[in-house]
Amino acid sequence: MVPEVNPHAALEHRGIIANPNCSTIQMVVALNPIQKEAGIKRIVVTTFQAVSGTGMRAVAELRSQVHSLSHGQQVTPQVYPHQIAFNCFPHIGAFLENGFSEEEMKMVNETRKIFEDPDIAVCATTVRVPVYHGHSESVNIETRRPISVEEVRRLLSQAPGVRVIDEPSQARYPVPLEAAGQDDTLVGRIRVDPSAENGLAMWVVADNIRKGAATNAVQIAELLVERNRLSVS
Repeated sequence: MVPEVNPHAALEHRGIIANPNCSTIQMVVALNPIQKEAGIKRIVVTTFQAVSGTGMRAVAELRSQVHSLSHGQQVTPQVYPHQIAFNCFPHIGAFLENGFSEEEMKMVNETRKIFEDPDIAVCATTVRVPVYHGHSESVNIETRRPISVEEVRRLLSQAPGVRVIDEPSQARYPVPLEAAGQDDTLVGRIRVDPSAENGLAMWVVADNIRKGAATNAVQIAELLVERNRLSVS
């Protein structure tokens, strides 16, 4: 459940309410205004995920590898299957029989569930990158109805939990360092994809520990308290 997208799901449910995958959260927050206005037919997303998504051992491993390699020393990966410093690899979670990883299929299934639209086609590739905090995503969509870039920017600039940073000529677009420590989902590089009918492309970045995990959980609790669905002492 993502409060900016499907708050009714929490209010209609009894029992455990789960946070979605961190990458799914930031993507659906950014796409929700477009889904409501024009409908989304297809999503192709490639993620660039920070090591903090794996935990403190992975953060320590990246830090240690950078130090060792900078001093001409060899490294032996412990947390990941490959060296993470100065490297990246498309391997997050176990690989399944269909060739996708668990992380990739989470994005497929959770997006459809959160948007309550099983017909949305989703293809995800998830990549681990040598960044401490902040997941980045290249998101390409096809909408069911035409929508202009200007309208998308307007919708996103008014959407809760979203901040538009989209002045590429001034080198202003979201980056993980800017997203780290923030609760907002940052969106930029919004542009027409001329290769597909009603195609749009954008770049989405968020702090995976905050909005991708802790902040989203706190927002769910706040929503339940506000609607008198959760007792607190």
